[in-house]
Amino acid sequence: MVGVEKYHGTGNDFIIVDAAENVPDRRAFAAELCDRETGLSHPNARKRGADGVLFLALEAGYSPPRVVMTLVQPDGSVAAMCGNGARCAAKWVAERTGSSEVMIDTQAGTRRAEIGEQGVTIEMGAPVFDPAGVPVVGDEPLVEREVEGPTVTAVNTGVPHAVAFVDDVTAVDVEAVAPAVRGADVFPEGANVNFAAPRADSDDTDGMVRGFDQRTFERGVEAETDSCGTGAVAIVAAAERLGKVEHGQRVPVHPPGGRLVVQLTERDALLQGPVEREYTGTVTVVDPTTFDVELDGVTGDD
Repeated sequence: MVGVEKYHGTGNDFIIVDAAENVPDRRAFAAELCDRETGLSHPNARKRGADGVLFLALEAGYSPPRVVMTLVQPDGSVAAMCGNGARCAAKWVAERTGSSEVMIDTQAGTRRAEIGEQGVTIEMGAPVFDPAGVPVVGDEPLVEREVEGPTVTAVNTGVPHAVAFVDDVTAVDVEAVAPAVRGADVFPEGANVNFAAPRADSDDTDGMVRGFDQRTFERGVEAETDSCGTGAVAIVAAAERLGKVEHGQRVPVHPPGGRLVVQLTERDALLQGPVEREYTGTVTVVDPTTFDVELDGVTGDD
């Protein structure tokens, strides 16, 4: 029996498993439980399946608490970083330790998170435009260049992103346009593809600028997701690079699943937003690649 919990950050949803649990084949586990048609489901869940499985190893003896995060995506790949996933991981740790501060070890580096009244805020690291760091093919940063149709700017915010600014994100056929950009030759490791448009209405909370609407096609999920934290940071980083926002501004970003706030500092990027726990349950591992699901212990919103 493998204990599971389901969390989401602005609709970016994850099945969380304690890394101490015996899961013989993590790739098969993620592929089956994350499937949007046949995967894990519960009446308390926003959607069937998930955008990935977070295997979390809470390490003893650290103050603040420290957790090692491994994200296995629905296609079986492992993502180096996930902003909303890391925020969900921080909430999971906080509920077990009572700490409002959590250190998260990811393949993209160690990230610090704080849990407060405004949700979970995580330090994402400095965005990278250098071609070797994204990576992209070529000797110059890829800024405002046509790639398979859209005009994009490439930036790494823990994972590679291509950002295209458009007039209206609702007018974009993401599933038709994004896959060619995601797999373009200029991105040797592939890229997440983001479409961003200036918000039609104002957002004057805390003096913030109008912000952006967001839609994202995620590498590894190979589909559009309701939210993407690294994508929200990529949008603001690209916007600053192109002179659309000023450095240091708190910028609201609105994916379909909710509202995030991004702020670029001198050495970092901060990502803030809500996290909710949907349910808990158990999964029976019949053999390394077969699973029976029995869910129980429904929890309310946080």
